[in-house]
Amino acid sequence: MFRRTQYEAGIMSPLVMKCVIGVDLGGTNVRAQAITENGELVGERFENPSNAQSGIEPVVQACALTIGQVAASCGKEIGAVGMAVPGHIDDKAGLVKWAPNFGQVVDGVFRYWQDVPLKRPLEERTGQKIVLGNDANAAALGEYKFGTGKNSAKCLVMLTLGTGIGGGVVFAPEAMFGNATGPLLMLGGNLGGGELGHTILQMNGLDSTGGAYGSLEAYCQRDAIIRRAQHRINRGRKSIINDLVEGDWSKITPKTITEAAEKGDGLAIEVWREFGQFLGMATGSLINIFAPDVLAIGGQISKASDWFLPYLIDEARNIAAPTIFRDTNIQLADQIENAGILGGAALALESIR
Repeated sequence: MFRRTQYEAGIMSPLVMKCVIGVDLGGTNVRAQAITENGELVGERFENPSNAQSGIEPVVQACALTIGQVAASCGKEIGAVGMAVPGHIDDKAGLVKWAPNFGQVVDGVFRYWQDVPLKRPLEERTGQKIVLGNDANAAALGEYKFGTGKNSAKCLVMLTLGTGIGGGVVFAPEAMFGNATGPLLMLGGNLGGGELGHTILQMNGLDSTGGAYGSLEAYCQRDAIIRRAQHRINRGRKSIINDLVEGDWSKITPKTITEAAEKGDGLAIEVWREFGQFLGMATGSLINIFAPDVLAIGGQISKASDWFLPYLIDEARNIAAPTIFRDTNIQLADQIENAGILGGAALALESIR
């Protein structure tokens, strides 16, 4: 009531009463919802197929439809629309510079997105201000503002664990030397930085879908976890995982491995221990580089944290400088299910702040 009265009296900034729309554009669906500056979800959430591999126009149509549905359900003025998009994003140019999971088949070959204009077509279709950002970077900014960062962390590093390994880094001004206002989302010189999942753990090591041999993603992405379990079962190891999938190893998922671990299955526990150790190696290096006071672990695979987080912390402790590690709080992200939407909303809020 206080805010409403102050706003109606013309004393308080109109931004307080505005909503923004956060959009999570994924390879399967596009999801969106309206959000206030304090992270309150407003109106209905809408979700539609993203048509990611059907060409540019169907994706634009799906996004415009979803944004329009949210705007209609919100009932408030929309300040901006922030979109979390997987790939290399240049918001100023309005381009998706590279997105390997979006595109279409041409002459029998899948042509992924390169330098695709997304911002202007959506602004023309929706009449809204559009802000684009890499999905993992956006998730880190959302976690900073609405999650473990509490909008006050000196430095937040976030790793998102899923099909691949994403990452993002957010600084407060006091973590930087020189004049700055914050929060500051690290993008890098060509705006494609923060690819923490491509950190190399072992020269000429395992391959990954990201194309880098020996990267964190190669050892800790979803399929790497599954392959580790399949390999051991194939070598004759006994595991109730085999029973859970009725002998069809193609049905093994991280959730299956977690279910087995909860039943005391030694193989499953071993898989998660190794996962945690590999992730801890990278985490220790990231702590040395960024000296975060918050290191948040997000993504759907983080739901298995009971089985890997202690090993992650032990390995990171062995690698990070002791005085830097001491001041780092390694914890689960608060925002897992809503990471993309809240990340998009955070981008939008910063654009009109």
